[in-house]
Amino acid sequence: MTASSSIPIPFLQDLGIEVVESGNGLAEVQLILAERHLNSWHVAHGGVVMTMLDNVMSLAGRSLDPDIRSGVTIEMKTSFMQPGGTEGARLVAKGRVLHASSSIYFCEGELWNESRLVAKAAGTFKFIRKAEVAKRMSTS
Repeated sequence: MTASSSIPIPFLQDLGIEVVESGNGLAEVQLILAERHLNSWHVAHGGVVMTMLDNVMSLAGRSLDPDIRSGVTIEMKTSFMQPGGTEGARLVAKGRVLHASSSIYFCEGELWNESRLVAKAAGTFKFIRKAEVAKRMSTS
């Protein structure tokens, strides 16, 4: 596995989400919670939790063919088990590919705060060739 993502994503960089590793259909990312990641109850905002899960599942799929393909989310379901944590907590999301075809991949992800399972997710993603995305963006 590698510890870097070949696709910089400004939104994730702004949040402070770091890629721990990715490869062979597996991925792990982490985030140290800051005040800006919290909701009105001063625990991890659900949007931060879902963003981490979406990212780690997409990254797991992209790791199957990182030089040629990227992935976009078609659908995602998230189950929240308990609050994610307070400021200073380290959240870790782990994702894995369950099945991949030539155009679609199915993943599951879990988000942990130490030994506590915070949330679980399942997602369906579409492979997209990087050249295709660049071409579409330049003609819009």
